[in-house]
Amino acid sequence: MKPLVTALIDTYNHERYIEQALVSVLEQGLSPAELEIVVVDDGSTDETPAIIQKFVPRVKHVRKENGGQASAFNVGFAASRGEIVAILDGDDWWAKRKLAVVLKALETNSEVAAVGHGYHEFDEQTKQTRVCVPPARRVVNMATPEAARAACTAWPYLLMGALTVRRKVLEWIMPIPEEMVFMADTAIQAAAIFMGTLVLQEPLSYYRRHAQNLYAIDPKDTSSLRRRYEMTELAYRGVSQRLIELGVRKECVSMLFSEAWVAVKRERLSRFGGDRLEAFRTEMQAFHASFTNPSAGYRLFKYLVVGAGTMILPPRQFYGIRQWYAKRHLGRYRDWVFRQDETGWHD
Repeated sequence: MKPLVTALIDTYNHERYIEQALVSVLEQGLSPAELEIVVVDDGSTDETPAIIQKFVPRVKHVRKENGGQASAFNVGFAASRGEIVAILDGDDWWAKRKLAVVLKALETNSEVAAVGHGYHEFDEQTKQTRVCVPPARRVVNMATPEAARAACTAWPYLLMGALTVRRKVLEWIMPIPEEMVFMADTAIQAAAIFMGTLVLQEPLSYYRRHAQNLYAIDPKDTSSLRRRYEMTELAYRGVSQRLIELGVRKECVSMLFSEAWVAVKRERLSRFGGDRLEAFRTEMQAFHASFTNPSAGYRLFKYLVVGAGTMILPPRQFYGIRQWYAKRHLGRYRDWVFRQDETGWHD
């Protein structure tokens, strides 16, 4: 018989953490008939494989050559059998009640395809923990551009340790393009939002912040920082294209990704420079995603002032001025003069 739920764990060189992750899954209180545990080891070169082997045969240990997160998810999903898949990174862990709460939520809310929830953020260096929870329980989706924009605020609560999906979500979005060696979870998160996700307030998992996290890079490490920006943009571009290919409305996809995508492009251009035309396109992307009904005056401001600025100034200089402008809250004078009809997430 197929298990009710699969715990799908991806890991790479997590010898310090993988045992805690596995123990937290085993402590969920479900029998082997109910809970299948699949661990995909993405070519670890440390003691991670030996630690996982201690849990075999209760744990299905899938070893593969190092290929990145997308390939790990693709292989892990192919090896899984559960109608519900709860995902966990090998350096994080679950609270003891996690699966019981999530499975009940899926059972009583048959219309949703996934459940996300609050989490505890644990700092490996300071050993301090802070609780991160959404302001309210709600369902997010991409039914309309407005719904997609609102869903952006739920994204932090769809971390892999906090996201459980019905199998149909993964069947719809898989395979994930394997060039997404980082941030492949973006595809799963977007698919879950599209199909409808219930976000719970309870903090039911632990996210570990440590030196190897993608977002824990030293700002002085310019090569790693540039790679982070590039991989983030690759994820947003690739997942956007995939969703549109699968029939999701382009304007809904744009609303879901534009704010975060623009922020990353602005950071990269301000730090490393680039092409003036790219800066212009970035600012126009921000403008069109932020305002559906801007005033004629505000439209004129964006094209003649902001647009012209991107084409005249090198990107690093343009974004330096933009940061100076934003720090002094000068946008309030712009808003007073041009009186845009609708507010957005600009500046």
